Amino acid sequence: MVLRLGKAQAAAYTRAMTPTPRLSALVVAHDEAANLAALLPLLSPADEVVVVLDRCSDDSRGVAERHGARLVEGAWPIEGERRNLGIATCGGDWILEVDADERPPAALFEEIRRTIATAAPGYFLVPFDNYIGERLVRHGWGANWGVSAAPRLFSKDAKSWGNQRIHPKVTLQGPKRFLQTPMVHLVDRDISDMLKRLDRYSTARARDLRASGEIGDFRNNFRRLFSRFLKCYVGRKGYREGAYGFLIALLAGLYPMLSYLKARYERE
Repeated sequence: MVLRLGKAQAAAYTRAMTPTPRLSALVVAHDEAANLAALLPLLSPADEVVVVLDRCSDDSRGVAERHGARLVEGAWPIEGERRNLGIATCGGDWILEVDADERPPAALFEEIRRTIATAAPGYFLVPFDNYIGERLVRHGWGANWGVSAAPRLFSKDAKSWGNQRIHPKVTLQGPKRFLQTPMVHLVDRDISDMLKRLDRYSTARARDLRASGEIGDFRNNFRRLFSRFLKCYVGRKGYREGAYGFLIALLAGLYPMLSYLKARYERE
């Protein structure tokens, strides 16, 4: 007997016989116990959660264990090294990379499940809703000082990280595609937090500059101070955010200059 199926029945049969892609959620953290406690319950829609802990001295390990995460612990001076190890540890067909200060809503997981059910391997950019304190700041991000979208959903071999200490370069495979549901990103608590982040970022960048042997020069970084400010404040419409937009643009402009000065005048 030969069973003949209509197009709709054949499509339904094909979907039923196709294995559902597995989704891993990956978190890389350093001393983020409080953030992990808030984040990890939100990752339960994933098939597995992998947490990479880098030189943690707080209760990050205990928090991860209590939420059933798969743990990797160690000490890595380069951010890309620990992120690449985390990617290699994930067992899913697709990986959602989440930072400890981010909060994926349930609607994002629903969109991801629909998307990866039929998507070809590659990557998707996830949009961000960036918050400073309780204020949603939509405009002005850029010039290495916050982003409005990033390639956070990717198939197993579609993304790898470079060897820089801060803002490591990312290598991606496949066409650029976008999801629609934003990830909530708790960027900074307040202005003091913004200034502390500038200090951390510029110190790490200075180390990268010294390691490269090319720290740049004062004239070029002085010029970039203004060009980066204008890019964020005018080009990316930071002026629409009032004082926060001004601060984002100012710190984005100061970042390369401070990194250069630290690389030239400070040592490890």
